[in-house]
Amino acid sequence: MTTDAIVVGAGPNGLAAAVTLARAGLRVTVLEAAPTIGGGTRSGELTVPGLLHDHCSAVHPLGPLSPFLRSLRLERYGLLWRRAEVELAHPLDSGAAPALVRSAAETAVGLGTDGPAWQRLFAPLATDLERLIQDVLRPVLGVPARPVALARFGSRALLPATAVARRWRTEEARALWAGAAAHTLGPLDHPLTAAVGLLLTAAGHRTGWPAARGGSRAVTDALAALLADLGGTVETGVRVRSLAELPPVGTVLLDLSPRAVVDLAGDRLPPRVRRAYRDWRYGPAAFKVDLAVEGGVPWRNEVCRRAGTVHLGGTLEEVAAAERETGRGRMPERPFVLVAQQYLADPGRSAGDVRPVWAYAHVPHGYRGDATEAVLAQFERFAPGLRDRVVARFVRSPADLEVYNPNCVGGDVIGGAGTALQLALRRPRITPDPYRTGIPGVFLCSAATPPGAGAHGMCGHLAARSALRELGLPD
Repeated sequence: MTTDAIVVGAGPNGLAAAVTLARAGLRVTVLEAAPTIGGGTRSGELTVPGLLHDHCSAVHPLGPLSPFLRSLRLERYGLLWRRAEVELAHPLDSGAAPALVRSAAETAVGLGTDGPAWQRLFAPLATDLERLIQDVLRPVLGVPARPVALARFGSRALLPATAVARRWRTEEARALWAGAAAHTLGPLDHPLTAAVGLLLTAAGHRTGWPAARGGSRAVTDALAALLADLGGTVETGVRVRSLAELPPVGTVLLDLSPRAVVDLAGDRLPPRVRRAYRDWRYGPAAFKVDLAVEGGVPWRNEVCRRAGTVHLGGTLEEVAAAERETGRGRMPERPFVLVAQQYLADPGRSAGDVRPVWAYAHVPHGYRGDATEAVLAQFERFAPGLRDRVVARFVRSPADLEVYNPNCVGGDVIGGAGTALQLALRRPRITPDPYRTGIPGVFLCSAATPPGAGAHGMCGHLAARSALRELGLPD
C-alpha cells in the first residue's frame, strides 16, 4: 500500500476527510469494514423490488449549506438536491397541519396570529444563514468570523426549546417548532436544545430540507468519485481492530465513535483523552420502520401529502413529554416519529404506484422492545387506513442499527447524547482542537466531533484540516 494517509471508515465524514487530504496532495487510502461505502448514507431495496429506501440518513437540511460540500461542485458527480413542494408538515389531532415552506413569509401566513412572531425570528436568521454557517458548523472554542451575528444566534441557541416556544401562543406554531427542535434527541426543557431547532428551521427557509436524487447514497458516491479522480482509493470489507494493524503512515483519521477509538488505540491514548472517550455519553436511539405503501400515506390533512418530511408527535407538550421519557430510558406510549416521503422530490424511488416511506421513532438508548406497532399507531392517528395500504415493511431495531453501522452505539444515530455540555464544549472533550486524539498523526473525524451529525462532511473536513496543520501543509 503506497499511501501518505489512511482514513478508517467510509461514511460521509471519512470520505470528506479523505477528499480534503487528497486535494492537498496526499496519497490517501480509505478502509471500510462494510462491503459498501456510505455509513449512514447508504440506500437500496429493503421491501419490494424497485423501491429505493434510505437506510439511515434521509433528508439533508444542512447538505446544500455545507461550506465544504459547496466547494466541491459535486453535481459533476451526480449529487443533486431535490425538494418537495412543502418542506415539513406537523399534523395535529384537530386536523390542522402547520407547514414549513421555503418562504418564511408564506410559512407565517399559515400560522395565523403567531405568523408575525415566527417571521421576526426566522426571516433574519434565514437571510444571514449562509454567512453565519461557517461559524455555526465549527468548534465552539475558536475565533468566529462574524462574532456579532454568531452572538445573536447564540443568545437564542443557548435556551431550552421550551423557552423559545413561549414566543408563540397557538398550538400550530408551538408544535411546528417542537418537531424541529426534537431532532436534538433530548429533553426539550434542557439548555441548548433550541440550537438544533433554530438551525434546521432557518435552513428550511433558506435552502429547504432536500433529499438527494437517487438516494442518500448519492452523497458518498459523489465524494468517492471525486476522491478517485484525486488519486485516492477505497477498500471495502477491511475491518481495522487495532492501530497496530495499519502500515506506517504519517496521518490516520478515524471516522469512528470515541469508544471504538479506545478499543483501537488502547494505551497509546493519553490517559485524559482515554477517559474522555470512555465517558462519552450516547443518547436516545432510533427504531426504524421502512414501509412500501400503495398509493402513498392517506394523510387526513392534504398538506402532509405534499411534504417531504412529516413529524408525528402531536402538540409541543406531547413531543416534550415523549422526549423526556426517552431521555430517562423509558419507552413513551406515543413516541415522536419522523417520516420522510423522499419520492415526492425524487419520483424515481417509487415502483409504479408503490411508494417508499421512511420512518423512525425516538426510543430509549439500547431499547430492546419492538416499537413497530407504536410507530404504525402514530401513522394511523393522522393517516387512518395506512395499515391497509402497506404491502411490505422492513424494521431495524437499535441493536440492528448498531450491527449495520457500529458508530450507531445503542441505536444512537447522531453520535452522542445532545446534552448541553456535549453540544457546547465536550465534543468529545474540552479542547481547542477536538479532532486531535493526543497520538501524533492520529485524528478523530466522526459525528462525535464538531459540528455533529448530518451528511454535511464538516467533521471530516475540519479534522483533515487539523491534520494538514500538523503536517505543516496549507489547510
